[in-house]
Amino acid sequence: MTEIINADLSNPHHTQAILTLLDGYATDPMGGNKPLADFVKENLIAELRKRPTIRPVLAFVDGMPAGLAMCMDGFSTFSCRPLLNIHDLAVATAFRGQGIGRKLIDYVSLLATSLGCCKVTLEVLEGNVIATNLYKSCGFAGYELNPEMGKATFLQKNL
Repeated sequence: MTEIINADLSNPHHTQAILTLLDGYATDPMGGNKPLADFVKENLIAELRKRPTIRPVLAFVDGMPAGLAMCMDGFSTFSCRPLLNIHDLAVATAFRGQGIGRKLIDYVSLLATSLGCCKVTLEVLEGNVIATNLYKSCGFAGYELNPEMGKATFLQKNL
């Protein structure tokens, strides 16, 4: 049985699931092939607790951690409405191909609707074809304001 829930950061079972799933994602080729740093493992939950605009969503299959959607509140200035960003979406290797990713996205979409959000956003690596196909099948598309200007590109600057 699959259960999708809002994680409770005061529940040790949930916090361990978050760390386990995120570390599994980090060690995956799509997550960079490196485990989470000890600093992250030791401090992440405390830092998440300080930020009420972060909304972790967990998937459990028969009580086992199967997937994670780490969501963050945002705001669309053009719509003057909130949005919800899926910052990390991870499905444990043992549970891939079972529809867990789709169930997480569906749950996050309902959560975003209940929060009055105008959209759900996420980013994906160009080479992650499986995830890209899932996202497209769930209604996600490249962001553009004017087709003549092209789609938006996600950039970062490390500090």
